[in-house]
Amino acid sequence: MGKSQKKRQMRRHNPVRVPDSHLPKGLDSASASSSKREAILPIMQKMESPDAAERKWACVAVSNLIQNDPSTRRLLQGKDIVGTLITRLSDSEEEVVVEAAGSLRNLCIDGGYDICAEMYNKNILSPLKTFIPKISGILSQYLENPKTAPENAQKLVYEFADNVITILWCLSETSNKALNAINQIGLVPFLMSFLGSKDKLLLSTITSAAQSLYVLTDDNPPISNEVRSNGEYTACLLAIARGDEETRKPNGKGKDVSDDRETALRVLCTGILRNVSPIPPPSVAAMVDIDNELILPTLLPVISSVSLSEISQRVQELIAQEDAVPEMEKLSLKGTPKSDHKSPAELELERLERHMRTVQLAVEILTGVSATLPDPEPEVEDDAEAQDDGMDEDGDDEAEGSDEEADIEPQPQRNAAPSALPTIVEPLLALIQPTPLSFPPTAGAASPHPPTTSALSAIHICALECLNNIFLSLATPAQLQGRGFASDADREAGPKIWDAVWRALAAVGTDVDGPGQERRRDVWQIGVGVLWGIAILWKGILVPQVEQVNVLVQLCTAASDPAVKVKCIGTLECLAQHPQSIDGNRMISQFLVSLLAQPAAVPTEPLLQAASALIDIYSDETAPYDVVFRQGGYLQALTAAVEPVRKVVRGIDRKRERDLRRRGEEVRDNLVAFVEYRRALRL
Repeated sequence: MGKSQKKRQMRRHNPVRVPDSHLPKGLDSASASSSKREAILPIMQKMESPDAAERKWACVAVSNLIQNDPSTRRLLQGKDIVGTLITRLSDSEEEVVVEAAGSLRNLCIDGGYDICAEMYNKNILSPLKTFIPKISGILSQYLENPKTAPENAQKLVYEFADNVITILWCLSETSNKALNAINQIGLVPFLMSFLGSKDKLLLSTITSAAQSLYVLTDDNPPISNEVRSNGEYTACLLAIARGDEETRKPNGKGKDVSDDRETALRVLCTGILRNVSPIPPPSVAAMVDIDNELILPTLLPVISSVSLSEISQRVQELIAQEDAVPEMEKLSLKGTPKSDHKSPAELELERLERHMRTVQLAVEILTGVSATLPDPEPEVEDDAEAQDDGMDEDGDDEAEGSDEEADIEPQPQRNAAPSALPTIVEPLLALIQPTPLSFPPTAGAASPHPPTTSALSAIHICALECLNNIFLSLATPAQLQGRGFASDADREAGPKIWDAVWRALAAVGTDVDGPGQERRRDVWQIGVGVLWGIAILWKGILVPQVEQVNVLVQLCTAASDPAVKVKCIGTLECLAQHPQSIDGNRMISQFLVSLLAQPAAVPTEPLLQAASALIDIYSDETAPYDVVFRQGGYLQALTAAVEPVRKVVRGIDRKRERDLRRRGEEVRDNLVAFVEYRRALRL
């Protein structure tokens, strides 16, 4: 079977918060769909005002305008709001600099990768670099003696530092070039200084520092090595992850302290420790089994205690309650607007979003833990490769299959059984079930609350990825060898899990090609991989349902991604092997034979998967459904497919697609041997 390799974890804790793919492209369409276009020109003019109060007002107004409004964000981008705000980072007035950083932060979070790339290309790192030592100095003064620190120290330590840290976190996910540039700044001591002072600072800023460090230590050796090698850093992270410190209310700011923020911080520190593990002695963290002693006990309660349907319902109630204050009133120059002025409903909506993002992060970390598949095979040495390349394409590469067994990857020992799965699988199955706010309406309209929709859909996708890793990890050949179900409960678990995944996919719907429906499409593409893993584990137990088979066939036919086609074929192959489902077997096998009949129209990997599937389905001539093979004349169809498959395999580049070439040679050899075997049976 085609195996799911360890997928490099997407690091963005807050992917595009307000998706705008449902909107038509171009500034004209953005102008037509924005209700605030008249406010943009005055804001841009006041950005250049000689009056610092007006410049500050303009920076704050940008944050107000873009909130949950991608159309207006696009219009502001067209007016070079990014370049203008970066210029304001060098403003002579400190308050203008702080507000400009806040607007840039919000643009990063709401706009995603494109805006971050624009910021990097417009050299935002130059002013940001100068802020790090300034914030560090004021932080030191503030921690030593808050009374002698500068008057604005608290604002700089909390709000401004939070903005700068968040911008750097977002930029680090933009490109390797941006990440490498940020690596050179030396951020680790700066970020750890916030985490190390957890008992004296606000949780919001500390959490931002942890989020940035989590991103920077993920698959980024310069930063992860720096954290790993410092025993004080890892001990600090371990203490926070374990919850060793009591929740406290720094500086009387009790309103900032919440279980949500504490939980988010613990989850982040757990993720950082996993990113930098294994941790060497003499750190106290070196003695901890990160996965089993820290991650599972910390994260399972996080994903088990949330009800997405209840959150969705509460968000809808808050939207209905929210006062419809005219936007221009918020922008009145009478009393400069405050960037943190939010209604109770807005504050609760943010809290709910923060809670969902914590759940998303927890699932992302568990996805990494669940990726227990072996690493890809090591490179073949040059001399062996050269010897392979010298072989005759037509004849003696038939003999290469004889060496296949020597190249089988070592597989991990099975350390889980179906009966052990419910602890993690059950909460994940709950997290994949869509709510009314999980996706934008299929008619192309925007979500009633885009941040909630973005968070919910991200959780569904992360949970599916985690399930995908769990089931495909358990479905490796070594794991399956000699597998038997220890109890009736184990046998019954498969159909229940199968039904739960199908229930989620049915709720998502098949209308995935419209504007803004990319997340629905992602759910199906990952979901069919989950189905394949379940089908392998409970092969012969799952009954092929006509409607489900038809959906898989249609998805396989319509999918443009060969990997999705392979997953569909692999799932159908397993369903076809339910002993009593002869009609279901016939439906599936006829589709697979039709793929082999049109090799020029089917991509290479799905074609090989179809041939391999038919061999596996009919490898036992005593199976009840073997009658379908005989009555359908499949021996003749497979005989006719031998030469086209040989031709396809010869066309696979031996150097560029080594794994696929090896897989093709294996299928080709198996097909030839299978045809000879079935002929010899004379059935």
